[in-house]
Amino acid sequence: MPHRPDHHHTDFTAPDEGDHGGVAPSMDDYLQGAPIVPRRITPDISAAELIDTVFQAYNAGRLNEACRLYAQKMLQPENDVTIALTVAGAMTPAGVGGAIISLMERGMIDLIVSTGANLYHDIHHALAYTLHRGRFDLSDVALQEAGVIRIYDVLFPDQVLLDTDAWLRAAFKTFPQRPMSTSELHHLIGQRLLEIGVQPEYSVVAQAAKFGVPIYTSSPGDSSIGMNLARHQLDGNALTIDPLFDVHETTAIVQAANQNGVIILGGGSPKNFYLQTQPQLWEVLGINKGGHDYFIQITADAPHWGGLSGATPSEAVSWGKIKPDQLPDSIVIYGDTTISFPLLTAYALSRAQPRPLRRLFDQRERLLAELKAGYMAGAGAETSTVEGN
Repeated sequence: MPHRPDHHHTDFTAPDEGDHGGVAPSMDDYLQGAPIVPRRITPDISAAELIDTVFQAYNAGRLNEACRLYAQKMLQPENDVTIALTVAGAMTPAGVGGAIISLMERGMIDLIVSTGANLYHDIHHALAYTLHRGRFDLSDVALQEAGVIRIYDVLFPDQVLLDTDAWLRAAFKTFPQRPMSTSELHHLIGQRLLEIGVQPEYSVVAQAAKFGVPIYTSSPGDSSIGMNLARHQLDGNALTIDPLFDVHETTAIVQAANQNGVIILGGGSPKNFYLQTQPQLWEVLGINKGGHDYFIQITADAPHWGGLSGATPSEAVSWGKIKPDQLPDSIVIYGDTTISFPLLTAYALSRAQPRPLRRLFDQRERLLAELKAGYMAGAGAETSTVEGN
């Protein structure tokens, strides 16, 4: 009978099936992973213990691997990893913001790229506008007649939208009336929520401002924040968003990092906007860092549809977005983010120590200066090469 060691290690490194001078990998080469053991679940088991001992195969196995990658590598101080979180899908209406805040306050997330909708609906929580649990199979015609908005099984009065819009427009009037990055806009909104919000402790935007975590939106016009900013402009105000500022800032953060890692919730535009920082460096600016180092994605999409949300880490290698030799540290969990991400968070809080806050928002000017210096040095070398030819 095979021995079943009492440990939780489940790493499996596939044998190299390339050219070995005609010698194929042996059976033992393939069977190096830990044995799968049907361990019993006890009444007092913790989330981290469940993941370590019971999550052994299929997407439970991928979640196990992702949790240990995050806690044992990405969050280890000696690796000095700058960690991004990208957020797509309606996560904040479902209460997932609580997990994000828990990680931010412990220095486990350093920057965020999110859809604008997630940030807009996050503001409801800070203003104490209640979102309710409901059902997904209700009549939307009846809901509309009753003045109720539905996000799958989340319900709230349409007045919440109108009140949040009015709060935003009032806040915009207090901000500098000039072009700015989305990180600055969100920081200003967060500061305002900290000052006058009813429950800012429930808000990702407010707490990000408190902890110095910059938040970027890759499509700033594609949400009610951008829609109300457009009205603010129609009223004759000069406050506007320059998306190119965001390209510079995110690229500068990635360039300055010792190592870069990302946790991707869903996919979509936020996923690409963060990953494109590496092509921006090597392809456009002539600064080659070789790609990102760590990659965790939770998605319900699949590669065969051809969409970005389902695109694999190996495909990202072809774009220079992920380092080829770091593919073993790239994990995709196919599942529901509202289930997997809180489990990933619980594991990290249990198995890793808090890190000092990087407060990247406060360092933007220095990082931008470093990016420009690196670009100018590379541009000078490129010009010399072209002239030499």
